Amino acid sequence: MIKAVIFDMDGLLIDSEPLWRKAEIEVFAKCGIILSDDDCRKTTGMRVDEVIKHWATIYPKAKLNVNETLNAIMEKVTALVVDKGEAMSGVYRTIEFFKNKNMLLALASASNYNLISTVVNKLNIKQEFATIESAENLQYGKPHPEIFLTTANKLNVRPEECLVFEDSLYGVLAGKAAKMKVVAVPEEANYNKKEFAIADAKITSLELFSSDLYEQLQNEIQ
Repeated sequence: MIKAVIFDMDGLLIDSEPLWRKAEIEVFAKCGIILSDDDCRKTTGMRVDEVIKHWATIYPKAKLNVNETLNAIMEKVTALVVDKGEAMSGVYRTIEFFKNKNMLLALASASNYNLISTVVNKLNIKQEFATIESAENLQYGKPHPEIFLTTANKLNVRPEECLVFEDSLYGVLAGKAAKMKVVAVPEEANYNKKEFAIADAKITSLELFSSDLYEQLQNEIQ
């Protein structure tokens, strides 16, 4: 039986993936690394330091300073969220759906606590979560399941009793590796990627999460 629901944040609760891409493209360009939107999509869901290390490996001549680049990206994306961030369609409806079922709700993000705080305050949803977790200080980021296992432990539920909502492939992989049920909500550009077939369900928007799908997922666990 599903006892807890864990939400990713970027691209799922808040329409921030375009903001992340804008920030990364601008900051990396200053370091001599020219990226496209599709380049940035390849690292969607990864922790920022891991994104930087990824591009540093591909472009060693850029001699990226991880901490300086990370701080620059986080400063830019945080400012963009404050200025332009909006809730994804269906966020409040989905939260209310699970609240009415007395589910434990949690947020588990690859982003750092500062950005998470900015987002939940911007959307006025901080009070909805029993726990809010970041991969910032964990040994591993997604696709490793550590953040989801940590979140389940904080909620005092078994991983098998958790339902995860994720927009990125790395997040879906992490959720499945944690032995949780996963609903993928990819952005349009990624929706038809065959890799998302590992999710237990796939929808184009949280608006489409239904009672029927909920019952189906519950029955698969029982």
